[in-house]
Amino acid sequence: MAHLNDYPFEITPLTAADGGGFLITYTDFEGCISDGETAEQALANGREALAATIATLKKHHLPIPAPHSGTARRRAS
Repeated sequence: MAHLNDYPFEITPLTAADGGGFLITYTDFEGCISDGETAEQALANGREALAATIATLKKHHLPIPAPHSGTARRRAS
């Protein structure tokens, strides 16, 4: 079983029009995102979102992607 720290993520700054702060996206999970006022807060909130996503997949007996599987479409940097 993979650990939360094994999953890759992207943190990007949000524009003022988008509310500012930072967005975190887990690249192995479609739609697993969160945000925070700082990059550190976005990471903490993202870990909570990732844990909730994995718990939901388990509850519904759905497969959990392996870390670095790239099941979600990756954005160009």
